[in-house]
Amino acid sequence: MQEPTRVLLQTTIEPAQNDWHAGRFSMLRDYLRSLRGEDGRPLFDVIVRDRDPVSAPDSLLSKLDDSPYDQLWLFAVDAGNGLHEEDRAGILRFRARGGGVLLTRDHMDLGCSICSLGSIGAAHVFRTHNIDPAAPLPAPDDRGTPYIQWANFHSGANGDVQQVSAELPVHPVMLDPDADSGMIEFLPSHPHEGAVIAPASDTRARVIATGKSLASGQRFNIAVAFEGSDSEGPAIAQSTFHHFADYNWDPRRGCPDFVTETPAYVLPGDLRAMASVHRYVRNVAMWLAGRIT
Repeated sequence: MQEPTRVLLQTTIEPAQNDWHAGRFSMLRDYLRSLRGEDGRPLFDVIVRDRDPVSAPDSLLSKLDDSPYDQLWLFAVDAGNGLHEEDRAGILRFRARGGGVLLTRDHMDLGCSICSLGSIGAAHVFRTHNIDPAAPLPAPDDRGTPYIQWANFHSGANGDVQQVSAELPVHPVMLDPDADSGMIEFLPSHPHEGAVIAPASDTRARVIATGKSLASGQRFNIAVAFEGSDSEGPAIAQSTFHHFADYNWDPRRGCPDFVTETPAYVLPGDLRAMASVHRYVRNVAMWLAGRIT
């Protein structure tokens, strides 16, 4: 009888009501907790937490390799100071012992504390980090928020739905047997998603999903998968944490007051799209656990 996979959903900020604190990912938590195996037992044991005060290393992340967790879903919602070197070292040791990691951020430099997390950190390109200093900085894709510079890609309003494409060959995370195409077709949209790439330094990394900007028509990467090996667990680099936030699944759940864009209320009433989002989340969790290959 297989025990539930232990999943840690964690942010990189201290508890702060007017921010993207851990409580704003409650719908993701509840969905993962609801999943059952063929024997009726829970597939996942899920804990959600914010980091400890940033004045010292996080008591859990810095020793994550010694914890009972099997997966880390890290929502980098900080302005650059969300991780200590001890935290990064603990996360890297966790992955080295086979732990699965989902690593996500948002626009510009939001979440750039994750940059030095090995190859999965290198997959995240920010305005001032992990970018070629000799190359001109791309123009911002989203035109509705001039104060938000690149990296940003406009896939739609918060609470709306974007159509996504699975890259060939289709990765197991992007399979959906309930969809006509057999693939994940929809994810939550966001006005300014971040940038992710498959770093040339890691041959086990590849882009598995792309989206299309509603502002420019440009295609952009949504998810990069890192196959596990004897020396590292599997990982996903995701373009924005908004794919998993309550506000993007249902804007009636609320958001910090610094969010100024008008939301849409499409996803809560679109059963087909919501099923696609749920399937994607399930696939990520199952793949990171080694339960689908």
